[in-house]
Amino acid sequence: MVINCKTRKVDLSQGHVMGILNVTPDSFFDGGRYTDLQAIATRVGQMLDQGATFIDIGGASSKPGSNPISTQEEIDRVQPAIETILKTFPQSLISVDTTNSKVALEAVGAGAVIVNDISAGKMDHLMMKTVADLAVPYIAMHMQGTPKTMQKNPQYRDVVKDVMAAFIDIQKRAKAAGIKEVIIDPGFGFGKTLAHNYQLLYQLEKFKELGCPILIGVSRKSMIQKVIDVDSTDALHGSSVVHTIAALKGASVLRTHDVKEAIEVIRLVNFMNQQQKK
Repeated sequence: MVINCKTRKVDLSQGHVMGILNVTPDSFFDGGRYTDLQAIATRVGQMLDQGATFIDIGGASSKPGSNPISTQEEIDRVQPAIETILKTFPQSLISVDTTNSKVALEAVGAGAVIVNDISAGKMDHLMMKTVADLAVPYIAMHMQGTPKTMQKNPQYRDVVKDVMAAFIDIQKRAKAAGIKEVIIDPGFGFGKTLAHNYQLLYQLEKFKELGCPILIGVSRKSMIQKVIDVDSTDALHGSSVVHTIAALKGASVLRTHDVKEAIEVIRLVNFMNQQQKK
């Protein structure tokens, strides 16, 4: 459960929060809010003060139906953001959210210490080799299809078994490429129906069998909005409920727009678990 982030080791066994920072004009919740460097620095300062261990920077939207952008445009969004953050907050642990090996290479060169790939190497066949060469932890997410097509009638025989089998294959490919540390993300909302999402959540502890830390990204997503009939603006409380369930079932990292509330979830779950050991 310990990952090596360049010169720092992070023990994920007690739970951590990854703050989302989308430097895009079109992400589903915070698109357009953090497109200038001052706003980026201010937001990162807030998330770090609230307790975020990691900051996850995304330069290309992956919401359902989104279109890909050029490699250079993604680099031009991500690289200055990373440099600004590290100039202002040198101890930050930055993850780059990308499916592109060239973006990953430039981002780590600028100071990122984790690569977060929603396609687990399927959208760029050089990604896993690049990550191995960079010697950074790799977050591999399960996705059926691509962001453009993933929500067009996703199908599984058994979503939990099928995603588990996919992760076994991902682990094999990562090991063959030379990646030392893999964090798995079941990919809530990425090629899943509402029912699929909650089947994965209900059986999340099964993924602990894979021996990797589990990251979940459910923050303000439609899987919450649809059940409690709110939009993303009012989905904070629902997100905290789902975060709590996930933490109780073994999630090591909560990736979220709302760091303060996710930290409260981690603290409460950790305290309860400590009481059980006494």
